[in-house]
Amino acid sequence: MNQRIVKMIALGAIALVIVLGEWWQAQAQDPKAPYASMAPLEQYLMSDRNAEIAMAQSAAPAAISNDAEVWVLTRHGYEIAVKGKNGFVCVVERSWMAPFDFPQFWNPKMRGPLCFNPPAVRSILPLTFKRTELVLAGLSKAQIIDAIKIFVKQELPTLEPGGMTYMMSSQAYLGDDVGHWAPHLMFYLPLTDGMTWGADVPGSPVLLNPQFHGAPEPISVFMIPVSKWSDGTARANVH
Repeated sequence: MNQRIVKMIALGAIALVIVLGEWWQAQAQDPKAPYASMAPLEQYLMSDRNAEIAMAQSAAPAAISNDAEVWVLTRHGYEIAVKGKNGFVCVVERSWMAPFDFPQFWNPKMRGPLCFNPPAVRSILPLTFKRTELVLAGLSKAQIIDAIKIFVKQELPTLEPGGMTYMMSSQAYLGDDVGHWAPHLMFYLPLTDGMTWGADVPGSPVLLNPQFHGAPEPISVFMIPVSKWSDGTARANVH
């Protein structure tokens, strides 16, 4: 895959996939933008609970996800739908896990299936639950940011070494401009210069995803695209 194209597309999606630049800033400030505010909650929920479970499990190979705990989103937040045995947790994140200035922050179509490994379950997954709690409480973006800053200082567990996430679902919808993008793995570190991993340089498979990156969570997320979806099928090249 052309590394320049991969980098460009990767900066356009959720958690892992962001469009940067003046257009993004203008869209975020435009009250007529299609996702200027939160849609009715029903549009973010999946009416078929089993479909959400299956989508969440599709984030990782079956050898991992079949024994993972699965949480689904309800009107009152995430709740356990399947008890696990291996310490992994699979969820389908919604658009509000994107950066706060992402134009599609309120896009109700977005679905991001992830399977967190045990260290990430303990120190990254709480951010998913906290942001969701704040969104469902009806807070504004500014209020959510302020609340997250307090949460990080007072309640968020220390980031554990080895935290990573599988994001290999072909069912993902990571934004109107990229669809399901590409299967990839994500790794979490304390706020770090991208060059520590050689991210985003020509020929490097490593991408820096500014999903958190100090705005406000003090965490860096590095992504590595892989060649197959979780079901073993090869992904098509992104042109």
